Amino acid sequence: MNKLKIGIISFVSTLVVGSGVCAAAVLGHKNEPAGLSDRALTGQPAVVSENTAAVVSSEEITEEAVETGAQEEKEPLYASAAEEQSGTAGNLSAQITGSAGENEGTETASAETSTTAATTPASGTSTVNTVAAAPAAHAESGTPVANHGELSVKGTQLVDKNGAAYQIHGVSTHGIGWFPEYVNKASFQTLRDEWGVNCIRLAMYTGEGGYCSGGSQDQLKTLVTNGVSYATDLGMYVIIDWHILSDNDPNQHKTEAIAFFREMSAKYANYDNVLYEICNEPNGGTSWSTIKSYAEAVIPVIKENNKDAIIIVGTPTWSQDVDQAAADPIKGYSNIMYTIHFYAATHKDSLRQKMRSAISAGIPIFCTEFGTCDASGNGGNDFAEAEKWIATMDASGVSYCIWNLSNKNESSALISSSCSKISGWSMSDLSAEGQWYVNILGNGVTPGTVVTPEQSGNNGNGGNNNGNNGGNNNAPAAADAVTASSDNTQVTVTNSGTWNSGNANCYQFTVTIKNTGNAPVSNWKISAEFGTSITLDQSWSGTYSVSGKTIEITPVDYNKTINAGGSIELGFIVSASGNVETPKVTIR
Repeated sequence: MNKLKIGIISFVSTLVVGSGVCAAAVLGHKNEPAGLSDRALTGQPAVVSENTAAVVSSEEITEEAVETGAQEEKEPLYASAAEEQSGTAGNLSAQITGSAGENEGTETASAETSTTAATTPASGTSTVNTVAAAPAAHAESGTPVANHGELSVKGTQLVDKNGAAYQIHGVSTHGIGWFPEYVNKASFQTLRDEWGVNCIRLAMYTGEGGYCSGGSQDQLKTLVTNGVSYATDLGMYVIIDWHILSDNDPNQHKTEAIAFFREMSAKYANYDNVLYEICNEPNGGTSWSTIKSYAEAVIPVIKENNKDAIIIVGTPTWSQDVDQAAADPIKGYSNIMYTIHFYAATHKDSLRQKMRSAISAGIPIFCTEFGTCDASGNGGNDFAEAEKWIATMDASGVSYCIWNLSNKNESSALISSSCSKISGWSMSDLSAEGQWYVNILGNGVTPGTVVTPEQSGNNGNGGNNNGNNGGNNNAPAAADAVTASSDNTQVTVTNSGTWNSGNANCYQFTVTIKNTGNAPVSNWKISAEFGTSITLDQSWSGTYSVSGKTIEITPVDYNKTINAGGSIELGFIVSASGNVETPKVTIR
């Protein structure tokens, strides 16, 4: 009897956040602090209500078992997956692994001639490299990898085996441990043949109950391996993404990263299609010098196995501060690129200008993740702004991958939350963002369109909410910040955004806890007392409970202890019918 690999669903109890009326306008970057939706809230959300959600693991069972519903609980891929399963738990169908075999496909490429200033790795001297024009956008016979082979970096431009400029037009998965059903060959083939996608980014979370925080490392590596195999069979490029987020500083898990990339780069040393993204979005005040030191520890491990590997390095502030990397680039290695991420309804021309300046300074940029909505991963789509981004990236030869391949009930999911298909989607099966991207890759923005910088009133690092959430940005602002201290611990609560959503006023607060003493501080507890009744709408990087007008916040596992002189950042969003002032705060 034939055996089929299918997804097994086991159910776990978890806690979920409140009403969600303010989800449209988080001002940071995808619900990390500010904003963590990427998106997951931490898996440690507010204590508001209990729910159940699916965690998917992989198991071989017979066709008979599929028909009878027989199943066996396995170790969950991610330790806390409940929030990410929103929109999928009831839709999971059998996950069948595809068979091997290469298929003819289509792809698009942008017309591009690039003359750029490049920094020579060994000497740091500036040179000018002229890259041959990429072919005009059209359907090609054969697969992307068959046609273009192993990619490399020349100056600031990604080029193919013939030295011609080449652009990645990719799709990023959501966290593969939360949405493993989309890591299948039929899904990737639909993206390649019907959308014009030439690359898959495999997002493997390290925090949020992921690879370094309780998830099944073996099963997550199996998903990565399967994803690389499917992409390779289809002649597509594939990015292995070490998806740091709530873990802020990649050095937190440097030892695990080195071991992981040593294993992956050895496995794929002779593959022409595998790229490595070594730290998705450093944040929480992590400096470029800190990221650079991490990269300089991980890069040699990969290069030892494949000296020509393309390695993509994240930049500060959720991969927005590419200017800092441009001022102090990594030297001594070829084929190093630097990450920029944007969400079009939040990040506008000031961040585009930062990208243009970094390219002019000589570093190659790769946009490994972007969305058309706001930085929460949700809210209203700003397609006009997104098309300005596409035009700017095309004009500079910047490759990009859109977030995210899932049917999660949020704006940045490419598949409609009502669609349970895991491949073969029609346009009506797609979200508004998904439909937009298909059109962009099919024709959409003319490649190489020159974009005139505009004054957007946004600072590119979260900036000011401009009302793209569909509501009015007229909620009264709370006081800027309040600070409290206890023993050797100081907490500061800052209002980091206000907006209106329907009949509710929404307020986002960033909480910074600093250890001012000479010894570690553990098991901290914060009370935030408001002057009016509030609803806790979203929260991240802590365990939250609400009693009347007070929110109590306690740690999650990864930030339970704050080292001497160290600090952590967390945050939350509340809504109210009236005005909300910055709360009175205490820490103990």
